[in-house]
Amino acid sequence: MDNNAMGNDKKQSGIAYSIKQALGFYHNTPYVARYQQEANLRSSTFMSGVVILLEIWMILRNIRMNVLTGKCTSLSMFFEYTSSYWFLLLVGIVTLIYCRLLLREKMQRLRKYSEVWITVFSGICLYFGMTTSMKDFSRGRMITCFLTMTLFVACLLIWRPYISILLLSAIAYGFYQLLNNFSFDREGNALHVNAGDQINYITFFISLIMIAISIYHQRYREALKSQHLEIAAVTDELTGIPNMAHFSELAVSYLAEGEQKGIELVYLFFNIENFQTFNDRFGYSGGNDLLISMAQVIRDNFPDEPYARQSDDHFVVLTKSEGYERRVGAVRNSLKYKHKAEVYMDVKVGSYRVRDYTADPRLEVDHARYASALLKNHEEEFIREYDDQMDKDYRLRQYVLNNIDRAVKEGYIKVYYQPVVWSDDGELCGCEALARWDDPEMGFLSPGKFIPVLEECRQIHKLDKCVYEIVCRKMRECLDKDLPIFPTSLNFSRLDFELMDAVGELEKLVEKYQIPRKYLHVEITESALSDDVSRLQKSMRILREKGYSIWLDDFGSGYSSMNVLKDYKFDLLKIDMVFLKNFTGNENAHKIIKSILDLAKDLGMMTLTEGVETQEAVDFLQSAGCGRLQGYFYGKPMTYDEIYAKLQDGTYKLAEEFI
Repeated sequence: MDNNAMGNDKKQSGIAYSIKQALGFYHNTPYVARYQQEANLRSSTFMSGVVILLEIWMILRNIRMNVLTGKCTSLSMFFEYTSSYWFLLLVGIVTLIYCRLLLREKMQRLRKYSEVWITVFSGICLYFGMTTSMKDFSRGRMITCFLTMTLFVACLLIWRPYISILLLSAIAYGFYQLLNNFSFDREGNALHVNAGDQINYITFFISLIMIAISIYHQRYREALKSQHLEIAAVTDELTGIPNMAHFSELAVSYLAEGEQKGIELVYLFFNIENFQTFNDRFGYSGGNDLLISMAQVIRDNFPDEPYARQSDDHFVVLTKSEGYERRVGAVRNSLKYKHKAEVYMDVKVGSYRVRDYTADPRLEVDHARYASALLKNHEEEFIREYDDQMDKDYRLRQYVLNNIDRAVKEGYIKVYYQPVVWSDDGELCGCEALARWDDPEMGFLSPGKFIPVLEECRQIHKLDKCVYEIVCRKMRECLDKDLPIFPTSLNFSRLDFELMDAVGELEKLVEKYQIPRKYLHVEITESALSDDVSRLQKSMRILREKGYSIWLDDFGSGYSSMNVLKDYKFDLLKIDMVFLKNFTGNENAHKIIKSILDLAKDLGMMTLTEGVETQEAVDFLQSAGCGRLQGYFYGKPMTYDEIYAKLQDGTYKLAEEFI
């Protein structure tokens, strides 16, 4: 076959397809069919209401014309004149009530009979129109009533286009034959539709057929759009499995059934490990294929149970607890070994046994997620069940997140000061401000309990801003009372620069409390310097121009230490306490610390070592040339009043020089 012939076949095929679509020769989904059915019910409700109003008007009109003028001498004669109107009124009322009832959610099971009744109602309307118009035609009038009732019928039932064409054509042809073969005037002469009226009637029916087809296709498009929106509302767009909103609905029913049958259920949270590396290797399309594959594996292993894609590379399942580990293992093996030769892949799974069958599934899933998060950096484990200790930690975590704003507002956040001394004479040359949380309900919370939570959930800036203000306010109080003050270093993290205008907030406090900037040292953690270089450099330049001393905190705790010394300028290098662990007799530690101190000196930076706990460490750091020392050897973090008391009793001597 040549190319032209193939092109003609494709064109004919396209034309044939378009004709089939235009005439309605296709299969409707259950949703579209239900949508069309409801549309017909709404149309029938409206049209039956119109019929009711018309028939009431016709009855009132007959009362005025016949009863009030004396033409009807009895009630029976009046009903004889208006019997057809009363009958159509009754049928209209029944149709209105019936259709209104079927539009209710609880009556959906009876909708299968709706088209039968609406068809009967349509037939009655057509019969009324035919009989009335036959009488009108015999008197030389237009067949307006029949045309009106045909219009009603066309609006009552919007059939598929080919049915509308056949039905309306049959009605038009049948009535035309009635008029030409069974119509007689008062003298008994046969009547026929003249040529001019024939053209008008044909034009009317063609227009009516086109309107009916147009309405059908409009409803069909609306049904498809509504179906798409409804599916999108309950389905994850990428994987095609339920989203979390729909999962919650499914889980509620599943939980109720499980509680009734006494079945123990468990929530599962799947986190694909190393997904970012996979994305980098194979691109977003490859990553999307992996997520689709993961969704299919979960669907295959947990059929007929609630499951969903929560977000990103996270999936959730609610399943029976019996044997769930085997099915989780099957999901893991399918993912892990399928991509083993390409990129290392695995899943971390948290599980949570349902304790309250009435609890919100979206909140309960967080327990499984929490258990999954604890598997990070545990290569030997891939599944962990939420236990009592996790529950305590989780509840504390939720308490921290829910109450950080209240803690700041009510003054539950306290500032403790850890002394920093000159290495040569041990005199106090400053302190580091450290946050503590003294809660009326939870008691004293250590930083390790709340700071990681606030960092993970991007709330740490609220705490840090509070600490800055407490420090500035305390300095102002001391200045007003002519009490001695000392420099205090404030910790700034990456999130502080990201979540707030860190420099601007500090400047507001300095202006508010009129604090000399030389008494505030800005400690920037090493991890904060690895993301947005330009933003950090700009902030540091402004701080230096304002007169703040800038310190690099936690040097040596990360992997980019030497690199940050190249890209940023600091006034002081603070050596992380990790170098003083296992310090005794460790020559490597001695050499590394000495090299760092020499490097800092060459770069024009002062030095401070934290974590100093022994006389041996003090002696070594003094001899190695470290300028400042901080650690338990000189004092744990304490309140300002405790620091001041130690200054008063001579435990600490305040240095004359702080730089």
